[in-house]
Amino acid sequence: MTATPPDSGLHHTAPIFSVTIATDSDREAIYRLRHAVYARELHQHLENHEGRLVDALDRFNDYICVWQRDELSGFVSITPPGPNSYSIDKYFSRAELPFPCDGHLFEVRILTVLPSARGSKAAILLMYAALRWVEARGGSRIAAIGRREVLGLYAKAGLRETGQCVKSGKVEFELLHATTEELRVQVDRFAPLLARLEAVTHWGLGVDFRRPAACFHGGSFFKAVGEDFERLDRHQDIINADVLDAWFPPSPRVLDALQSHLPWLLRTSPPTAADGLVSALADARRVRPENILPGAGSSDLIFRALRHWLGRNSRVLIMDPTYGEYGHVLERVIGCAVDRLALPASEGYGVPVDRLSTALGQGYDLVVLVNPNSPTGRHLPRIPLEQVLDKAPSKTRIWIDETYLDYVGAVESLESRAAISDNIIICKSMSKVYALSGARVAYLCAAPHQLEALRAVTPPWVVSLPAQVAAVNALKDPDYYAARIDETHTLRENLAVELKSLGWDVLPGCANFLLIHLPDTGPTAAELIRRCQEFGLFIRDASTMSRQFGSKVVRLAVKDAATNHRMVSIIRAVLNGSGDALRIP
Repeated sequence: MTATPPDSGLHHTAPIFSVTIATDSDREAIYRLRHAVYARELHQHLENHEGRLVDALDRFNDYICVWQRDELSGFVSITPPGPNSYSIDKYFSRAELPFPCDGHLFEVRILTVLPSARGSKAAILLMYAALRWVEARGGSRIAAIGRREVLGLYAKAGLRETGQCVKSGKVEFELLHATTEELRVQVDRFAPLLARLEAVTHWGLGVDFRRPAACFHGGSFFKAVGEDFERLDRHQDIINADVLDAWFPPSPRVLDALQSHLPWLLRTSPPTAADGLVSALADARRVRPENILPGAGSSDLIFRALRHWLGRNSRVLIMDPTYGEYGHVLERVIGCAVDRLALPASEGYGVPVDRLSTALGQGYDLVVLVNPNSPTGRHLPRIPLEQVLDKAPSKTRIWIDETYLDYVGAVESLESRAAISDNIIICKSMSKVYALSGARVAYLCAAPHQLEALRAVTPPWVVSLPAQVAAVNALKDPDYYAARIDETHTLRENLAVELKSLGWDVLPGCANFLLIHLPDTGPTAAELIRRCQEFGLFIRDASTMSRQFGSKVVRLAVKDAATNHRMVSIIRAVLNGSGDALRIP
């Protein structure tokens, strides 16, 4: 007895498993299989002359099927929240349930693996598919009743027993439940197994096999200001050193242009392709307009370009440590094979030129280099970098993120080389150096053939009109920004001296931030950050930014002299267990 096998091109890809949503014809086969298993085999229900089991929930539930080759291996039913009842309502009143029964509760039931597939991975795929189905639909909790004989399977998946039992026919069940986040924690422990299953499974649920992962950045400070924007004046009490925004305001030219025309700028559509901004960037960087592709911040360009160029079969090299968004997009969004070139702590996290040169010859599709690097602040000078690039295969794209390059001098930029190169792409944000983080302006500089396909996937009006006007005016005031950069170097060195006086190991840097190793004796990064937030100081826990970092590495942004002094005072107070006068009410 089989259901209709899915028509999904499987004969071309020849996976072992296929996961699909049941069609009408599949459902009819499932009803008959339910009768075979739950009436004839388990004696939960009485046999009937039709040889099929159907109940009221089948009018609005979903069935997920797992197929092995062309044979149905198992299925599971999912009942969504809504005005209809759950199966558990037959056995328990809502008041008896030890969890909320709300618009985010899904019930998973009738998890069935057919005899021919028992002992295979079909049950694992069914349980994982049910979780992904529920997660993708905003469910926050799953309830189930599990047969006593297989409670261990449910426990491995992360469902918790309640001690509330029922008997149906000759079968005993226990009520189980867990939040989707609890289940996700458990499931992630089986990541290697799931990765192997993913490789041999045609996934036809209409949601991704992997839960799309949010990209973590700094920026926790905004919760203290208020994400509803009702009290923006609170920013005066908060030190947002967990992000690397400029400590200084944009150029007076920028502010004059925005303030003089703000009502019009806000209500007016910008130039569709940001041609004026592109022209200004090309003039400033001494390249042609066709060498420039604008974006709404570097994140827009990273997500847009890398997803367009790369796929799950791509091989990429990144540095470790480096800016975390690259690893996130490559591994968790695209699913590339990512290698990491370790930048040794014993060498101050500098890029080992010889090892980089050797790695570039290993046939990668893309190599990412952030220069100067974040979170370390270390810079690989242009001449040795160019010597390495001279030997790189022309088929390997080399993405160089120069967001912090102006802090070491425009002469160090490789934009002019990228404009005539077969394989070099420069990514540059205008957030940090030009004090335009809130405007979201960035660009790629590369040879036209590298940017041609990306232009087709660039939406019109990708950069807002206020942002375009701000960026063009910022480019017209290089002397203002050169003076601010010089001040930043002085402020950074002075801040480093004060932090070293705390017994902290401060890494020498060249940009507007510092990376610090905390002493072995004393609080962890997480403990320090939590205490500092009570005083309105937000700094970044760097532990998630490198596999080399332990629990005692932080990064903080350089601010103006008064704010730097206040920052150190707060840290001293936290370390000394004092400072109530500094606490934010």
